[in-house]
Amino acid sequence: MGTILIKNGLLVDTEWIRREDILIVDEKISRIAKKINPNTLDPETEIIDAEGMCVMPGFIDAHTHYGLVSRGTVTADKFEEGSKCAAYGGCTTVIDFADQIKGKTLFESAEARINEMKDRMAVDYALHQGVYGSIPDNIETQLDELSTEGINIIKIFTTYKNVGYLIEKKKDLERLFKAATERKMLITAHCEDNDIIEKTEKNWKGDFSAKSHADLRSDDAEAKAITFLGEIALKCSAPLYIVHLSSAKGLEAVRDLREKGAQIFVETTPTYLYKNKSLLERKDAALFVMTPPLRTADDNETLQTALEDGEIQVIATDHCAFTIKQKLDTAADCRKTYPGVPGTSEMFSAVHTFGLAHGGWLKIQQMVNLMSTSPAKLFGLYPRKGCLHIGSDADIVIFNPEEEWKPADSIVSASGYTMFFDDVFVGKVKKTYLRGTLIMGDGFYLGIPGDGKLITEGESVAFKYPS
Repeated sequence: MGTILIKNGLLVDTEWIRREDILIVDEKISRIAKKINPNTLDPETEIIDAEGMCVMPGFIDAHTHYGLVSRGTVTADKFEEGSKCAAYGGCTTVIDFADQIKGKTLFESAEARINEMKDRMAVDYALHQGVYGSIPDNIETQLDELSTEGINIIKIFTTYKNVGYLIEKKKDLERLFKAATERKMLITAHCEDNDIIEKTEKNWKGDFSAKSHADLRSDDAEAKAITFLGEIALKCSAPLYIVHLSSAKGLEAVRDLREKGAQIFVETTPTYLYKNKSLLERKDAALFVMTPPLRTADDNETLQTALEDGEIQVIATDHCAFTIKQKLDTAADCRKTYPGVPGTSEMFSAVHTFGLAHGGWLKIQQMVNLMSTSPAKLFGLYPRKGCLHIGSDADIVIFNPEEEWKPADSIVSASGYTMFFDDVFVGKVKKTYLRGTLIMGDGFYLGIPGDGKLITEGESVAFKYPS
């Protein structure tokens, strides 16, 4: 712990940007001022010169799947590897996912996930708790128990009926939305219509190579599921958070719902912003299979414009990384290919490169908002996380906006590959501090498993908007 003085950097917060010094004492931000004289501080104070650097609040990857057990295997990036990816990407907090475990309550399911993570995570973490299948008779009691323990995010699916994720009955969904809203618990949703996907597959005349993946799980399926859940949310006066929006049609569904008065919050990822389904024509196309699938360049452009215009509230990654071998061994049938890609270590640099350095349409304060402040507010972590405020956790990123580097030469994920294999990034995280402790500095990883803490979730800003 101790005292750290970061001098001469350009401090970037969502609310302001200015060249000032920032003082860290133990785990908290203690002071921000134009000039802080080191001679007035403890002689043991560590002084960091951030000349030419941006100093920002730690980023939050609001959608990760570290150590995910799926289809008889486990992801390449478990909790230790995921923490390392986060540290290199400037992410000091991640929001991971807890499966609903058959025969256990929601709280017991969350507790099991926490027990897996607590001695292995080197960055802070919160949880989305999955709710699957039929709603328990005592769902209200289970939500009360979950919320009392500081877990206020629910995750549902409109697909994956074959593995029991889909909540089929509309009345069950309405009951869940009503109960969650009464407790100010935010529902997040993976939106792909299961009926459309099943009918498409049944009538499919082509092969099941990776190239077919985008057609088998169409943008129509995404749009229909968003509309379906959005109408329920509107009926129940409930906010709804859409994870990993991938398409222009999905965005249009969001716009239609908002016109009707629905409170819809949207997340997308760097992959849906900057990569398209041409990757599914490569020989190693299985590496790029994810759900929802990659879309078209036009979809990329539409989402980029929506981001600039403030229609999208969060950028996260849906980091779910399998090894090259795991992916290619299941390449013959895209329905059986392990779905998911790496992303946490590259999230901010990717958006900085294509959204600011090359594109010029996105501002760095918008980026901080999309990847720090906004997720902190939506998931009840603000102002402990997501800002450079006195008293906030000293989660600090020092970022060189000019440094060029190749992600392919700096792979952190245990998957062994990157979505940005042929790109040159502009802008690199140089130092990452978690609550005042350096966990990555100048390319060296210093994170310690078990140092990450579970961060309880307060009230989401989603409930502060008028219904």
